[in-house]
Amino acid sequence: MSFTFDELSQKLKLPVSVQDILTGCKSLTVPESREEIFSMAMGAKEAGTYEVAYDVDGESVFEANVTKVRNGLAINYVDPYMRRRDPECMLVADEGQTDKTRFSDRYDFSFDTVRNETFEWLKAQDLVVTFFSLGGLDPKAGKGAMLIAPANAGFFVGGLADLQGLVPPADICDDFEIYSVIYLAPPFRHTRFDGKQVVVHNRLEDVHEVFSYNLYPGPSAKKGVYGVLLTIGEAEDWPTLHASTVEVETPYDNIVTIMHEGASGGGKSEMLEQPHRQSDGRLLLGRNTTNGEQRTLAMGQNCKLYPVTDDMAMCMPIANDPSGYLLAQDAEQAWFVRVNHIDKYGTEPNLESLTVHPKMPLLFMNIDAVADSTALIWDHIEDKPGKRCPNPRVILPRQSVPNAVNGSVEVMVRSFGIRTPACTMENPSYGILGYLHLLPPSLAWLWRLVAPRGHDNPSITAKADVMTSEGVGSYWPFATGRIVDHANLLLRQIQASPKVRYTLTPNQHVGAWQTGFMPQWISREYLARRGVAPFRPSQLTPARCSLLGYALNSMQVEGSLIPQWMLQVNLQREVKNEGYDAGAAILRDFFVRELEKFDHPDLDPLGKKIIDCCRDNGTLEDYESLLAL
Repeated sequence: MSFTFDELSQKLKLPVSVQDILTGCKSLTVPESREEIFSMAMGAKEAGTYEVAYDVDGESVFEANVTKVRNGLAINYVDPYMRRRDPECMLVADEGQTDKTRFSDRYDFSFDTVRNETFEWLKAQDLVVTFFSLGGLDPKAGKGAMLIAPANAGFFVGGLADLQGLVPPADICDDFEIYSVIYLAPPFRHTRFDGKQVVVHNRLEDVHEVFSYNLYPGPSAKKGVYGVLLTIGEAEDWPTLHASTVEVETPYDNIVTIMHEGASGGGKSEMLEQPHRQSDGRLLLGRNTTNGEQRTLAMGQNCKLYPVTDDMAMCMPIANDPSGYLLAQDAEQAWFVRVNHIDKYGTEPNLESLTVHPKMPLLFMNIDAVADSTALIWDHIEDKPGKRCPNPRVILPRQSVPNAVNGSVEVMVRSFGIRTPACTMENPSYGILGYLHLLPPSLAWLWRLVAPRGHDNPSITAKADVMTSEGVGSYWPFATGRIVDHANLLLRQIQASPKVRYTLTPNQHVGAWQTGFMPQWISREYLARRGVAPFRPSQLTPARCSLLGYALNSMQVEGSLIPQWMLQVNLQREVKNEGYDAGAAILRDFFVRELEKFDHPDLDPLGKKIIDCCRDNGTLEDYESLLAL
């Protein structure tokens, strides 16, 4: 429905910049429901398609196509570049402390000029305004936020409303304070930023501004809010981890809560999925890339999964909590699920059923669909003929996910995922990780500092086989402050949760074997079944590469043994010690290079000792002695 500025100003105190825009715009709509937003996304059309376009220097530029399908809306971008997040899209405009690229470092014109141009452009539009609570917290918590967007970007508005929740104007209470504002202005991608995705954070004294100059919700509606939460955490000494979290219930009624962290593409959404089975019900452990040999596992019964978080886990401390575990709760009200690994019907029946027959209309992105059809998550749009988009997505509201857990949970195991290429003696790589490794806390901290993006990352616009880092916590692309502060924060968090166990799991390849996400699925089943009991010394062996902590000597799931050469990659005949050691050198060089950026006088002295241990090629025993919890 339409609201006047006076009606809104009576509800809450608006920043002066917002007041100016809302009093001067052509029209103002404040949706009261998700249904109203979805209708708006179709431009008031009852069926068919709606083209989202903007005037750019007198020409209409077509940005995205919105198609009404039976199970929701399918959004497809004209430019393939807009179908993934640009890892360099974030800039900081203010003068506060930051290690991120400042706007003034990249552009030779003033951000104040662009900011004013943005406000003037918004005032000339029909606008939509929505309100939400940062991190999905109770509106009475005082961390309110709002979006100001052009009315024809209804799908973007809907995506944010799903991800962070929608606070209708009638529900806004007296304690609702605008902490952050997102301004959406898509044409500036062309008029000011050479077609690039740009998201600018401007941390003012009274409000944290986020300027989204593109229509892909990943870097702004989702990660922009993530950046605001990280800024709050910097001040209040708690992080929002880049992690999925799941309560795993075994067939014997034992429950273990696992948090899975890692860079985009590292298996967070997959941790909430059941293992993908072959047509005969067996699990494909791997396929040998040199000769095509396959190894399978028969497992009769999976654990039950109770999802807690999909990508953003708030870990606010609770005073006097004696558990020794890490407390986490979801920072989102919906999940931005990547489905590139679902390439045919029957791959993941649970997710397929949820999206084909949803409780409510869903938003699909980069899914090929026509009007009045059913959007199918395995029908990915092609970036070019014969090349599928690697980043198809669906936004799943929490209320549509069976068994989703609300509130905080105690995390018992923190796993870290990395995409690994194949490794052989002839072509060594860092793909030397076995199915599961156990890490002492000091090594777990180092992995969260270097956070490799890994092999063939589908979520970002970067070269597939270049070893790069996602940055501290694997959330660094979204943070606005200093890396040393986040390094210290993550170290304090590990010290404050002494009962948590840390593991490391690869996906895509284990040595010469192509595995997909099976290692983390099998490891989840194994860890849940054995519970939190300590490992016997005979079950573990120091990995040949000390950065990998402990490897397992044996791993048995439902009476079936995982081959030892899938646990210790140097035992593979295609790899042997020669290929493994060459890959270990690649991994160690990467660690040493990435850890240089943490050489800062404000680094915790214990953190400095751990980093020095890595530089000195320390042993596993050395790492364990530094941080024994």
